[in-house]
Amino acid sequence: MFKKFLSVVAITGVVVMFSCEMENVSKNQIPQGDLDKIAQHGFGTSQVQRTDGGYLVEGDIVLTHEFLNSSTDNYKLLRIAEVEQYRTTNLVSGPRVITVSVAGQLPSSYVAATDEAIARYNTQSLTLTFQRVASNGDIRLVKGNGNFLASAGFPSGGNPYGQVKVNSRAIGNQPQSTVATIIAHEIGHCIGFRHTDFMDRSFSCGGSPTNEGASSVGAIHISGTPSGPDSGSWMLACIGSGQNRPFNNNDRTALDFLY
Repeated sequence: MFKKFLSVVAITGVVVMFSCEMENVSKNQIPQGDLDKIAQHGFGTSQVQRTDGGYLVEGDIVLTHEFLNSSTDNYKLLRIAEVEQYRTTNLVSGPRVITVSVAGQLPSSYVAATDEAIARYNTQSLTLTFQRVASNGDIRLVKGNGNFLASAGFPSGGNPYGQVKVNSRAIGNQPQSTVATIIAHEIGHCIGFRHTDFMDRSFSCGGSPTNEGASSVGAIHISGTPSGPDSGSWMLACIGSGQNRPFNNNDRTALDFLY
């Protein structure tokens, strides 16, 4: 979530923006067959980055080769409007405690930011609660490299996605509240949330309208959330430098509806 997409772009006289996405890679660097698979699963191919075991799309979503080779028979477009709260078809089974660990490769300040992100969830009285542990958490924050801020994937088998890659060098000296917002955002993906503005990333990222695609994991509108723009949502694709996005009322509605 910083705009070189959760990567950093400085524009004179304009707030620096960030988004959860890696540096763009031209399509001719990705095999066409893999781009076709990404498109068949319903994700856009305009922002694709190689990552361990697969590709990064939508700025911060990991698609493994195993996922790309899976069937798309259940592909469904479940869009109600263009800017709403969205979830995937895959959720985390509960009630349960989800443990979160922070790798020692990350600066110690990330422990405090993770605790803040966890507290944001735990104050919502959800069926999922979060607890930081020293190592081997259900969700592990590890060091990532490259021109990106953070990345994660979606749940499978009733379990959260197990890893959030964090690039502390790209995030730089952002306030703890901004880092906590980034971590809370990636945890949101791990438990099944998509970007609030997945139908039009320009809402939070600027530039030309970009549709991320419904995908074979679904893009299901969450009942009770708005059909218009929601500028404060923690699951928007991009965030301004120094910005803090605790859960707003619509975020709380979405969290409560699912968990």
